Amino acid sequence: MIRVAFYGSSLVSSYWNGAATYYRGLLRNLASRGYGITFYEPDAYERQKHRDIDPPDWATSIVYPATPEGLRRVTADAAHADVVIKASGVGIFDDELLSGVMAAARPDAVRIFWDVDAPATLAEIRASDVHPLRNAFSGLDAVLTYGGGPPVVEAYKALGARRCIPIYNGLDPTTHYPVAAEPQFTGDLGFLGNRLPDREARVEEFFLKPASLLPGRAFVLGGSGWDGKQMPGNVRRLGHVYTHQHNAFNRSSLAVLNIARDSMAAVGYSPATRVFEAAGAGACLITDAWEGIEYFLKPGKQVLVARDGNDVAELLANLTPQRAQEIGLRALDHVLNHHTYASRAAEVDQVLRAELAARRRRSVA
Repeated sequence: MIRVAFYGSSLVSSYWNGAATYYRGLLRNLASRGYGITFYEPDAYERQKHRDIDPPDWATSIVYPATPEGLRRVTADAAHADVVIKASGVGIFDDELLSGVMAAARPDAVRIFWDVDAPATLAEIRASDVHPLRNAFSGLDAVLTYGGGPPVVEAYKALGARRCIPIYNGLDPTTHYPVAAEPQFTGDLGFLGNRLPDREARVEEFFLKPASLLPGRAFVLGGSGWDGKQMPGNVRRLGHVYTHQHNAFNRSSLAVLNIARDSMAAVGYSPATRVFEAAGAGACLITDAWEGIEYFLKPGKQVLVARDGNDVAELLANLTPQRAQEIGLRALDHVLNHHTYASRAAEVDQVLRAELAARRRRSVA
């Protein structure tokens, strides 16, 4: 068994934690390939009060106090692992975790930085000559990223990373699949996303503007942080929508909308988890335009692409239930065959085993 110590934001809660389903899909499938996974997450941001799942049987879940003492305890645990992974965006002691777990790792252990928001991280690094990652690259075996494609790979290599491999989001067909519609989520266009500074302007353009242009249609908004935001009267706010409700949310509207964050839209090749969750549920997806979408879904056939809010309004106004169903079914078939977390985990497995072999060769030499 290959022992993995994974330090991330949260495995058991998606509350203010968009990476939850990404972690779950990848790590569950890695466990099936012979990895013993321990996931370390801080008790922060009320995530433990909003758990979506119980600790799974395919990973050991360790929740530590968000204190210096809690940090010291879990940092020391890295010495017991064959692979040590520090993810971005933990939210508490990120810099200290990175330096601490990599220093505690055994000489023959593989050291990975896993960036779940590469465009934003790269912007931070470029803005600071003393960013902790600048000094960390020499001790890392590889950087894995949530997405970003060639631009992110080239950027990380230019900064000194030995290897950079995008591991894209995917579908976990055991958690996201077609279900019956539910009245609480019914509408013409649904959008699910927390209110974030680098997304809000795009939500205004791609969701709220179409709502104002189509006053006779029903718009459904799920996600945290939208209280107090001025919106058209035909927008219904749901607040936080739990992971186990996502299938029903995606199936209950005529179409669902994906809106990339500013940095991910600018870089491209960064499909959000929502893209594959919606496709897995057989939903008709409308997405804002970003470079590389055709690598994942075929525009016009498996997904509808909008350049702005006017496009969203036009697409929705002309969308029939029959066409929406056809698009959703084509997307479902495509992601089941080409974009599951099982296939993503196979990529990670290949990377980790190659790096472990290289580490062992160097330690013997």
